[in-house]
Amino acid sequence: MRWLRPDEVKERFARRISEFDFSRLAARTRLAARKWLRPATLAKIVVVLALVLFEFRTSTLQSFLLSQWARQMRFTVEDGPAGNLIFPRTGPFDERLGYSRLPEFISALTAKRFVVERQVRTSGSLRTFQKLGGFPPYREKTSAGLTILAAGGRPYYRFRQPNAFYPSFGAVPAPVMASLTFVENRELLDPQHPNRNPAVEWDRLGLALFQFGTPRPDGARPGGSTNATQMEKLRHSAGGRTAGPSDKFRQMLSASVRGYRDGRDTTAFRENVLVDALNLMPLAGFPNHGEVIGLGDGLTLWYGADFARVNRTLAAPATTDFALGRKGLALKQVLSLVIAQRRPGYYLGKGRAELERLTESYLRLMASQGRIAANLAEAAVRARLKFNTVPPQPEPLPSATFKAATAMRSNLSRALGGLPFYDLQRLDLTAETTLNLPAQERSTEILRSLRDPEKLGALGLGGFGLSSPEKAARVHYSFTLYERGPAVNYLRVQTDSLDEPLDVNVGTKLELGSTAKVRTLISYLQIIAALYDQHRRDPAATLQAMVADGDPLSAWVAGQLLENGDKGLPAMLDAAMEKRYSAASGERFFTAGGTHRFANFNRRHGGYMTVSYGLQQSVNLVFIRMMRDIVDFHVARIPDTKGILEKPDHPARMAYLQRFIDMEGRQYLARFLPDYRNLDRAGILSHIAERAKFMPPRLAAAYRTVRPQAGFAEFSGFINRWAAPKVSGDAAMRKLYETYAPDRLNLADRSYISRIHPLELWLARFLYERPTAQWRDIVAAGADVRQESYQWLLKPTRFHAQNLRIRTMLEREAFGPIHQNWQRLGYPFGALVPSYATAIGTSGDRPDALAELMGIVMNGGYRQPIVRIDRLRFAERTPYETVMKAARANGQRVLRPDIARVVRRGLIDVVQNGTARRADGAIAGPDGKPLVIGGKTGTGDNRQHSVVKSRTATFVFFAGDRLFGTVTAFVEGPAADRYNFTSALPAQLFKALAPVIEQVMDEQPGVRAGRTPDAVQKR
Repeated sequence: MRWLRPDEVKERFARRISEFDFSRLAARTRLAARKWLRPATLAKIVVVLALVLFEFRTSTLQSFLLSQWARQMRFTVEDGPAGNLIFPRTGPFDERLGYSRLPEFISALTAKRFVVERQVRTSGSLRTFQKLGGFPPYREKTSAGLTILAAGGRPYYRFRQPNAFYPSFGAVPAPVMASLTFVENRELLDPQHPNRNPAVEWDRLGLALFQFGTPRPDGARPGGSTNATQMEKLRHSAGGRTAGPSDKFRQMLSASVRGYRDGRDTTAFRENVLVDALNLMPLAGFPNHGEVIGLGDGLTLWYGADFARVNRTLAAPATTDFALGRKGLALKQVLSLVIAQRRPGYYLGKGRAELERLTESYLRLMASQGRIAANLAEAAVRARLKFNTVPPQPEPLPSATFKAATAMRSNLSRALGGLPFYDLQRLDLTAETTLNLPAQERSTEILRSLRDPEKLGALGLGGFGLSSPEKAARVHYSFTLYERGPAVNYLRVQTDSLDEPLDVNVGTKLELGSTAKVRTLISYLQIIAALYDQHRRDPAATLQAMVADGDPLSAWVAGQLLENGDKGLPAMLDAAMEKRYSAASGERFFTAGGTHRFANFNRRHGGYMTVSYGLQQSVNLVFIRMMRDIVDFHVARIPDTKGILEKPDHPARMAYLQRFIDMEGRQYLARFLPDYRNLDRAGILSHIAERAKFMPPRLAAAYRTVRPQAGFAEFSGFINRWAAPKVSGDAAMRKLYETYAPDRLNLADRSYISRIHPLELWLARFLYERPTAQWRDIVAAGADVRQESYQWLLKPTRFHAQNLRIRTMLEREAFGPIHQNWQRLGYPFGALVPSYATAIGTSGDRPDALAELMGIVMNGGYRQPIVRIDRLRFAERTPYETVMKAARANGQRVLRPDIARVVRRGLIDVVQNGTARRADGAIAGPDGKPLVIGGKTGTGDNRQHSVVKSRTATFVFFAGDRLFGTVTAFVEGPAADRYNFTSALPAQLFKALAPVIEQVMDEQPGVRAGRTPDAVQKR
């Protein structure tokens, strides 16, 4: 087969034309015309056309078929997950309310121990319709957003968008109806044909199809959409736009089915469409507010008008010129926004003058067609549109619930994958939380009242170790309260007295002082229990060897077993609480890479005392020495390190020294970097000159390190500029240049001469050559230099210095398992400070984490999940409705019951006989008898380089067998140095809060947020 040439194609075409019988074609055409012009055929055509026209006007057939179809598209809510739901993928409405992201939210919440409690089931017809691309027919919400409920169902946070809206058709004034229908859909409310399909106006659609492809001069295309179809587009089409003919068909079909959802008569639906079109019109974004939705919010934001007043004005007759002018302005504002929704970004931005002209043109047209009175139109034309620039301030939340609402929104945000607050509060979501709102409000009132000196005195919070009237305003307080439930713990109160979003209970890292002794005590007892389990059956010879050569805790356990035999773990733990430690403060401790001294709060404490008494009286040195023993226990179990501090040729010594050198070298680089980070090359040289004290030899050594390739002329210029005294003569200058050349002196020598740390010199050179280098580049490039800078440390004569560094690295390694144990008990941070001072609070803590520790001890060693949000109701009364509930999983045992028993007993002793005596007997149970209270106090000074940053005092407690929490007092900033309150302050405040705690205690145990009140369900 070959391709024909053009001349061959032309020849064949001409031949076929010449052979065609045109006379036969003409005869057939005449025959067909006579057939169609027969009277019977014409009558049939007329009847068909009449029926089509009748259907176009009345939608009789459509109303029957579509109402039957829509009736089959139903959904119900049932227990458990559905498994076959179809969620929307795009659409402004579905995205804003979170419907399109529900699969993502369900997955994120499942990972956070939530389960699907109830979910919607959709009919087969509805699923088929969705698969075909249709939007489910249901009564969509005019206004929606986040609601947060307390235990029992009382709301304490509620966001709605739009905020101002028409609740029903009857609330819309006639001029507003006229504005929308005239501009958008003039046949929308036509009462003549109650069954009319609201999705189609055939004349309008025909004109749009006829003009399609012939755009206007302004670039716009004619539109054939009714308001019902536009609502589908604005809510559910990607970007709120029509992508093409198939998308338009999808919108029209969905609007048609939705219109007949409640039957053949669409009158009520068309009225709802008008209300929705007003309430949901997109009106661009307002500065410092975000997206503007609906006429109500549009009037408020763009014109600073009061929505309710505008509606009253438009609904009332204008009996005076002043009233007519005000009514005209209100109408012009409304009509302008109805027009602006076509191109909101332009008309409400740069096109405001054009918007006003277009509005006035519509006003004249409406008057000429009798839609509005002529005098009202004239008054509206005379009025001038004045745009607002300042968003109204949102109504502040009550102070009692502000912190709780902020905390719960933060929890929700994290649970939903880090959702921003802006997006979170626009979700169609009701969150049921466990907060006890009356207790929250009462405790917040108490904490905030402590700024008043009189109230301070009335509650017994003034005096030595407490607060004082003249300083009361600067002291802030926080309070958390949890209730133990079946398998979970419920948050009941979370508040503080700060007038800012920061939540002290969960959003801070504070030095909470001696509360860390509880964690240290538990670590100590866990080691004792582990040693007992490991060695209780060992022969005497093995135990004697442990006494002679083991670490202090191993030797002590071995000694107890030798002396008393195996009397069981409870007896061993009781003996551990009676183990005696020195409380003397004269010893120097090598920890955290340096030598430190520690003191007791009560200077009269000294000599030896039991662990039990040390806990009761919160004696620092007892726990410093206990932490030393804990560290030694873990150091003794680091593999391949036995004898490392005694043997100079130990194979692991070099590796530990190199790790230390790398670690400390990085620390030095991090310290030097801020001095050089923002300097240009001239600035680097200037700073180096200053660091060299402008002395010629030091300048020369430093310069030749930073710029080793610089020539003599550049070197001379630098020295002449900065040296003091000046270098006289070329020979002297050249001698300096040659003496301190990089090939004659190593980095350590040049560092010694310049009196500048070798790593600082190296960093200056590196940044001089690579000014844009990042920290990772500096660390990578400086690896060898760090090792080179510490060659002095690797000399055999530096054995003692080496041991100090190795000991530092071993200590850091030992804090790894200590930190892991603390984390299992709820410690919230990623690392501990590798120092004995961690035993007295140096590593910091968080009030809510300490409260959780009390719950573990109170619960016999079980760590139960903390439930703050009990149930989440997404998309209620929609075909996407999903209810998720916090799972009631079994708690995790993180502490042996015998250890929990000993710690609980010790904490009760602290309250009854120790530093928290003020709290003893403060709370009465339901039977009127005092509850057993246990707890621990702590006072912390947060200092950096001897500068006070804050002062804290904390009482962490449990009350009975149900309630636990924390009370904290704190002062921020350098002014904290002037405060001397102790942990007696939160202990006394605990007494003041006793009525709140008793209120929670007296209520029925359980979440009580598991059911939504009828009033909420019927919203």
